[in-house]
Amino acid sequence: MRILFITATRIGDAILSTGLLDHLLRTYPQARFTVVCGPAAAGLFEAAPNIERLIVMDKMVFSLHWLRMWGLTVGTFWSLVVDLRNAPLSYLLPARRQRHLGKVTDDCHRIVSLSRVLGLQGTPPAPKITCSQDDRALASELIADGPAVLAIGPTANWAAKTWSADSFAELTERFAGKKGLMPGCRVALFGRDDERPQAIRLIEAIAKDRRIDLIGRLSLAEVYACLQRCRFYVGNDSGLMHLAAAAGTPTLGLFGPSKELLYGPWGGHCASVRTPEGFDDIHPDGFNHRTSGSLMDGLSVDHVEQAARRLWQRMQGVTP
Repeated sequence: MRILFITATRIGDAILSTGLLDHLLRTYPQARFTVVCGPAAAGLFEAAPNIERLIVMDKMVFSLHWLRMWGLTVGTFWSLVVDLRNAPLSYLLPARRQRHLGKVTDDCHRIVSLSRVLGLQGTPPAPKITCSQDDRALASELIADGPAVLAIGPTANWAAKTWSADSFAELTERFAGKKGLMPGCRVALFGRDDERPQAIRLIEAIAKDRRIDLIGRLSLAEVYACLQRCRFYVGNDSGLMHLAAAAGTPTLGLFGPSKELLYGPWGGHCASVRTPEGFDDIHPDGFNHRTSGSLMDGLSVDHVEQAARRLWQRMQGVTP
């Protein structure tokens, strides 16, 4: 039995799809899987079980990447094709069954939308990522035993979604203070290498003896393993936020010009906090996510700290 699973290019969307893949892996343990994804997300699937082939799709002009995918997969008769990209040529692949994402509505979380592709009932499958023993060993070296670690994801794929470095710095000081949630905690910083300029003020604001600077140093699987060793995560709406949630780390996502209803971190150990302005109010006329500066300034450190305390108390079984 062979199953073709076509998932996202963006890291966050690909992470959200891993629960559906895990459901298929558990439902068809003898099947051999081929996963199609973008280059940024490929590291999420390298250690997954029963993956016979990983096809990494670089975007090409005139959408020729879909023709390439068709050429690489048309020679197999698939027991099941699950297409979360609505790829135009996937319909032409020889398959016993096909399931396509179809039109996505804005009335529910993306994980719920994904579960509908297979007609699943009840609680949708949560994201599930597999990392190797080597990944875990490296994580134990980078985040060694010691004071608890607060993980921070200070970047995002749009500048409009990024909370300020100064706000993150003040929040880390509050966490680490004597009356903070994690007195004396260390702070681990995550992000891509090309995002370092966005984070440099925050990096420099954290004392060296408390700072674990991992920006640009790790693969996705290694980041995942490191996040599993952290006590708490706070970050912008980004793939890192979803990776932290998948790792089981209590995760607080910061929202403004994106919708927490659709993309909030998933799970009972997660929460979201947004700017005082609603999504429909925060977008100025002519908003362009590629050129806009931060639209997160209305979110105060007090507000984020209060949300963090509520999540912390919930995880400790304490009534706020």
